[in-house]
Amino acid sequence: MENSKLITLLRTIHCVRHAQGFHNLSLANHALPDPELTETGKNQCTKLSQAFPYTSSVSLLVASPLRRTLYTALLSFPTLTQAPKNLKIIALPETQETGAVPCDTGLEPEALRKEFKDQPVDLSLVKEGWNSKTGKWAPEADAVRARAKEARQWLKARPEKEIVLVTHGGFLHYLNEDWAGFDAIKGTGWVNAEFRSYSFKEEEGDNASMVETEASRKRRAGTEIPLTGTEELQLRRTTSHKENPNSSLSLLSKA
Repeated sequence: MENSKLITLLRTIHCVRHAQGFHNLSLANHALPDPELTETGKNQCTKLSQAFPYTSSVSLLVASPLRRTLYTALLSFPTLTQAPKNLKIIALPETQETGAVPCDTGLEPEALRKEFKDQPVDLSLVKEGWNSKTGKWAPEADAVRARAKEARQWLKARPEKEIVLVTHGGFLHYLNEDWAGFDAIKGTGWVNAEFRSYSFKEEEGDNASMVETEASRKRRAGTEIPLTGTEELQLRRTTSHKENPNSSLSLLSKA
């Protein structure tokens, strides 16, 4: 049991926000269905590939099933998906973006399988209805928090010690429960193709809480004082109060 706990505490999750997509260029582009990366976004992937320092120790690559996150994973981590590692990108529906606008709504599973049939992408977890934006997938604060918790639990239960997860700017705040730097206009405190590293807290219960590593904070020159628990709760309540499918979650879709 103690050895199992030690492995859990040592696990590192490198969270990556996707590179620039066409929906990031204008509010009108939020009407684009599941848009691809721009040329700038592809260049951001190249730069991330060159700058990411942990490739040799990563043994699991995970991404939201939206196209911009899958392509960010493919273009940013070719050394993980090619020999000798030959990893497949596991598409995890729980990590999709928070909004219900077209740019945040993924393709049908069959369409994804067709588009990525020649790519190292594992779509076995992507089932019919994952893009319905209803029930578990609804653009509502409680539903997003619940699936963010599911995603954390899934990651914590994996045996791999070092994992890359490519997901979305809005969802990342729910996943990490870290709202410091959140910009309500941009819908996120993360820039495109940014990565931060997290570990799991030692705690009671099943929340699988994450905390940014000291090395990650230093790497991005994070000198700001983290929010207190009370401040985090107040910000989360303020954000939740605004959330509905037509308001702040639409803002979050910019992420």
